Amino acid sequence: MGTTLEPRSKRVARFVRERFPIEKLDAQSMIVKKEVPLHKMSWAYYMGGLALFFLLVQIVTGLLLLFYYQPTVSDAHASVATISEHISGGAWIRNLHAWSASAMILTVIVHLFTTFAMKAFAAPRELTWVSGMSLALLVFAFGFTGYLLPWNQIAVNATKVGLQSVEAIGQYLPGELARWPIYVRETIQGEPSVGQATLSRFFAIHVIVLPLLTVGALGVHLLQVQIHGMSRGVDALKVKTEKFFPFFVIKDLSVWGVAFFVVAVVAMCLPFDAFLPYPLLEPYNPLGSTPDGIKPEWYFFFVYYPLELLPYWAVIAGSTVVGGALFLAPWIFARTTRRTLTVLAVAGALYFVVITLFGHAIYEALKGGTP
Repeated sequence: MGTTLEPRSKRVARFVRERFPIEKLDAQSMIVKKEVPLHKMSWAYYMGGLALFFLLVQIVTGLLLLFYYQPTVSDAHASVATISEHISGGAWIRNLHAWSASAMILTVIVHLFTTFAMKAFAAPRELTWVSGMSLALLVFAFGFTGYLLPWNQIAVNATKVGLQSVEAIGQYLPGELARWPIYVRETIQGEPSVGQATLSRFFAIHVIVLPLLTVGALGVHLLQVQIHGMSRGVDALKVKTEKFFPFFVIKDLSVWGVAFFVVAVVAMCLPFDAFLPYPLLEPYNPLGSTPDGIKPEWYFFFVYYPLELLPYWAVIAGSTVVGGALFLAPWIFARTTRRTLTVLAVAGALYFVVITLFGHAIYEALKGGTP
């Protein structure tokens, strides 16, 4: 028994040592000597930094919005309207927060597809990938919890649908497991129906819980990236490189500058609500009817339209399999070629683009009606 345990303990120790090499935990190794590969996919190396930049914009604008936002069912909607209509620069800050949120999620999605295609999860970068996938989930959780905060008719009803979808998972689970989704929904909702307790919990999750989790996951992710550097990304035997500092850093900051200019101008000229089929609605009225055409934000369309078209169990099962495969990609696809991974990534990206842009048209064509 001892001979069996000893090699296993050595393998675990070697795994940890290779992922957290003490000799590389210094500025000389992580910054000065670090190099970035140069090839046809090198543009993808800027996606991670760009996602970080949009996260920083979210933090700054979110803190500014907190000065005026009131997380109560009686004042939330009015406080958002006050920010947009009466506070100097308030409409721009709110638009900047909304536009940068969408930009951050889009950048994270592109980052996920490109790193998957380049097999950036290969050893010893498993923890880089797992922490990155955790950050992707946290980004979507930010979007879901932030959607309720304006407390309008659309936001509340959309949240109800989302929470009901969580509870509905229970009918496909065996035994006592069937009650777990109910417990999750009740814990998040806080009371029999969506109300003050729900808003308070969503607010706390959005501004405290998720940021704390993000700091932890982001810390691990950035540390792993700096220790192990960027993945080669291609199968070529010889790949040109450039110094991370100062050349790549200067380019990265230049991309940040261009991104801020674009999102700032867009936020100044195009109200985020202008692209919705409805403006900022009246405060939520529990006696009011559910608005027609209610939909989640665009970044949930990839699961929303399948739920409208396919059996619920099929979508949940498919999402679970795909999500699990992505989290375990370093082990499931350890021996898969980059060419195969690129085909899978392109297929996934095409699905996401098509369902996001044309999901409504596809629904109408198949169902002959309007969602």
